[in-house]
Amino acid sequence: MIANDRRAASLLTTMPGHATLPEGIHLIVCVPDVLTAQELAALRAELQTAPFVDGSATAGWSARTVKKNQQIDIGSASYARMADVVRTAFHRHSLLQAALLPAATTQALFNRYAGGMEYGAHVDAPVMGGVGNAVRTDIAITVFLSDPSGYDGGELVTHASGGMEYKFKLEAGAAIAYPANTLHHVSPVTRGVRDAAIIWVQSMVRDPARRELLWDLENAKRDIFGREGKSQAFDAVSRSHANLLRMWAEVTG
Repeated sequence: MIANDRRAASLLTTMPGHATLPEGIHLIVCVPDVLTAQELAALRAELQTAPFVDGSATAGWSARTVKKNQQIDIGSASYARMADVVRTAFHRHSLLQAALLPAATTQALFNRYAGGMEYGAHVDAPVMGGVGNAVRTDIAITVFLSDPSGYDGGELVTHASGGMEYKFKLEAGAAIAYPANTLHHVSPVTRGVRDAAIIWVQSMVRDPARRELLWDLENAKRDIFGREGKSQAFDAVSRSHANLLRMWAEVTG
C-alpha cells in the first residue's frame, strides 16, 4: 500500500475508509499541508546552505549499523530556525493535536537521503532526551519536505505482523504520524534527494489502542455535529469522549 494525501486527512487503514487495521498496527494519520507554502519555502531555502553531518550519530547502538543518511547539525543556526518552524506548525495543527494528544515532544531532526542512502529496519528508542527533558516516544511524525516526483525510493515503510508492509510517500508539506513502537524502515533513495523532518511525541494517553478509540469518538463527534448540530447524540458521544480522556490521560503539574 502506498498512501498519499490527495484525500482529506483521516485515519489510514489497510483499505480506503475505516477498515480494521491489522494486528500490531494502530492509529496512523496522514495529514496534508501541515506546513504552509511560506513555511515550506523557508525550510527549503535553509536546506540549501545548512550544514549536514552523518545521521548515524543520533541512532542507538544497533540502529547505527543500518542508518545511512545525513542530518542537519543540531548546533547550527539553520537548525534552530528550521526546528522553530516545524514546532510552530505542529502545535498549530488542530487535527494532529486531537489525534495524538501530545504531552511533550522532542526537538525536530532533519534527515536527508540521496545516492542510495537508506535506514534499515529498526524500532525507535523508547525514551529520548536526558534528565529533565526526557520524552517517551509513543508516536513518530515524518514531515515530508521534498516533492515525491523529485526522487525515487525513499518510502517510509511500516511493518505489520505476518510480514505485511505498508508504504508511505507523501506530498511536500504533508505529515504522517504512526506508533513509534512499530518496526519500520526508509527505502533506499535511488534518484534525487529526500528531505524530511522527524519529531517524536509523548502522548497524554500512553496506550495506542486507547488513543485510537478516542480518535474514533472524536471523529464521531465531528460527524454528528456536522449532520445534527449540538444534538442529544452529540452530547452523549462528547460525554463519553471526555470521560474516557479524563480516565486515561496522564498529566503532571
